Amino acid sequence: MNDAASMVVGAGNAALIAPRLGLIWRIEVGVVALGVVMERRRRTRFHLPWSMAVPIGLLVICLAISGGAQTTAAYNFSRGSGGNLGVPVTSFPILGSVPSGPAKDEVLALTFRDAINLALRYNLGSIERGEDMRITRGQRLLAMSTLLPQVNAGVSEGVEKSSPAILRYLSSLDVPDFPKIANAIGPYGSSKIGASVSQTLFNLPSILRFRAARNVDQAAQLSYQDILDVVTLVAGNAYLRVIESSSRIEAAQAQVRNAQALYNQAVDELEAGTAPRIDVTRTEVQLHMEQYNLSVARNDFAIAKLTLGRVIGLPRGQEFEIADQLPYADLEPPSLEAALKTAYQSRSDLQAAIRVMKGAEQTLSAARGERYPVLAAYGSYTELATTFAHLHPNFDVVAGLSVPVFTGGRIKGDITQAEGVLRQRKAEAENIRGQIDYDVRTALLNLSAAREQVDVTRRNVVLANENLDRSRERFTSGVTDSVEVVQAEQSLANANDQFITSVYDHSLAKLALARALGVAHTSYNQYLGGR
Repeated sequence: MNDAASMVVGAGNAALIAPRLGLIWRIEVGVVALGVVMERRRRTRFHLPWSMAVPIGLLVICLAISGGAQTTAAYNFSRGSGGNLGVPVTSFPILGSVPSGPAKDEVLALTFRDAINLALRYNLGSIERGEDMRITRGQRLLAMSTLLPQVNAGVSEGVEKSSPAILRYLSSLDVPDFPKIANAIGPYGSSKIGASVSQTLFNLPSILRFRAARNVDQAAQLSYQDILDVVTLVAGNAYLRVIESSSRIEAAQAQVRNAQALYNQAVDELEAGTAPRIDVTRTEVQLHMEQYNLSVARNDFAIAKLTLGRVIGLPRGQEFEIADQLPYADLEPPSLEAALKTAYQSRSDLQAAIRVMKGAEQTLSAARGERYPVLAAYGSYTELATTFAHLHPNFDVVAGLSVPVFTGGRIKGDITQAEGVLRQRKAEAENIRGQIDYDVRTALLNLSAAREQVDVTRRNVVLANENLDRSRERFTSGVTDSVEVVQAEQSLANANDQFITSVYDHSLAKLALARALGVAHTSYNQYLGGR
């Protein structure tokens, strides 16, 4: 219960942090928080059941995301950058997907590359961000349309008849030859064909708003590239979880075999009269505990496979097997200076924030440009007559200059609002620069620590196996009782658990480094491997 309480407190902290972060950061906060929950569960040696771990993990995610879920007047690009769409962030799409089709009868051999490619195509986060990119492209076209000519053409034909009230009015006037005119009025045909064109010759705010929309469109494309990095990280983590769960099953099965052998030995010695009954009871308890841990490990493995299939968009009910085991492989990381240089150049979220900041600058210039005159022209040409056979030409050409004289403070309000948005975008861009520095340094530290932990835990497994072998020999020789052997088995189980965790942490640290450098979805093979 203390573990559960600490996790809920962590969820509250995530909720406090989340409002200050953009969509991508809220996604990463949720993923990291869920990883902390699962890690805490694993380190407690299965003392926290899934019935508690899963709801707590979901609570962490919901609090982290809902803490920042708000509709703003800015488009939510990665890590808090903005534009002009007003998209509310009220969901957690990165853990969802669109199933890629009906399930097949055969068992699918899923490689790491296949999993990443499926996730990039069918993950809900990448799909939604791709459609957001289409929306911003449409807004750019709308902004451009205000600068291009507007041409309309039409044709009409009808019959008209003058009102008697008109005739009475005309009869009251001193109009020469009125009876002749009256006889000529109605009903008569009306045929018309023509075209019109209008063009804004100079409108500085429209020009600058188009440039701002173009920057927002480019930022949306960069944001899409950034979400692909995040999807790669999430899908890769899910694949690694399946590998880790499979390794835990193998370790648990080995522990069951060891416990079964010890129990059989204790029973034989009891029957031979060389061991007390307490040794049999103790070894039987240990056997049941290892069988329980094996059951939990199998359930974890099944859930990890479901999670992977959900993230990458496998068909519902599709059976698959992991084709890549991704054994431990060391990675020589770049220097801190080289890593930071690469990250500043490659991170799409930073480039998107810079584009959005430029768009905000142009929006401010457009607001200031509202004080300038607007020059426009209009022209139309029509052919008009009672029938199409007797058309007569008519045309209009108009040019006008509009000068804002008094707008009641509207322009000043637009400028003030645009200045505030620009300051926000500058702060967000600088925050992302700082976050990139933090990400790179943290990834390098985690990778170095994970490498050391793998070396230590590997040696610990060797020593634990040697200790278990000696304890069994002492128990067989009657030098010691079963307590020492049971303790040796538990030490080996803990050593195996720590080794599996360290290998998983090392693989995830390599993938996280690729994400920190902004090359996860393009160069993950160089960092992690896999066919």
